[in-house]
Amino acid sequence: MPIASCDAPEAWQLSFQDPASPMAIGMISFHHYLMFILIIVGVMVFYMLYKVIELFSIENNPKPQTFTHSPALEIIWTIIPAVILLVIAAPSFSLLYSLDESIDPDMTLKIIGHQWYWSYEYSDPIQEGDGSETLHDGIAFDSYMVAESDLMMGQLRLLEVDNRVALPVNRHIRLLVTSADVLHSWAVPSFGIKVDACPGRLSQASLYILREGTYYGQCSEICGANHGFMPIAVNVKEPKEFINWMKASLDEE
Repeated sequence: MPIASCDAPEAWQLSFQDPASPMAIGMISFHHYLMFILIIVGVMVFYMLYKVIELFSIENNPKPQTFTHSPALEIIWTIIPAVILLVIAAPSFSLLYSLDESIDPDMTLKIIGHQWYWSYEYSDPIQEGDGSETLHDGIAFDSYMVAESDLMMGQLRLLEVDNRVALPVNRHIRLLVTSADVLHSWAVPSFGIKVDACPGRLSQASLYILREGTYYGQCSEICGANHGFMPIAVNVKEPKEFINWMKASLDEE
């Protein structure tokens, strides 16, 4: 399984991976917006510190000031931080509620975390081109990390798996995430998604992928000695290709 087009971490990468979902685009846009505000606030704070040091140095102000308070100044330094927090909170709440938005899904993928691999289950009927449905008993498989000694040319160390997940592009997908043993977390940075897998509980998330490709993630909750060996690899296909993949998977079973 060579990688043709993938979103994966790079050596010494400091920026985000390219977004592949509306959630990821919203998160990155909010990050840039927040950094812009933080830079402005930081410049103002350091400028005021500089002016205080300059104006109240012993050379410029040998006689210390004797005033104890200033109501106008206290009102100003209370109102300005409150306004800044409101400016930050408005888009933050908008993004937060959009992440929890529930849309009637086109398909459901169940994800089960284990020590130390992932299991995936597809149970939706296959939608044919004529609108009919093909019922099946479900597709289920385990996904283990490929050992470094078994990697093929172009595959990524600690990120490649023996069975990649397949998902359709431009479709609303419901993720049901749980765990069979301890806490795990299913996270793919390009999707802007991180869902905790808790034993005895189903966590739900919505996903809408904007472009085809291969996307990589990892378990993001420390879950034991081999926590770092639980990669995630997702192949995003056109809907027709995804249906063909499901049919081929059913034939193999």
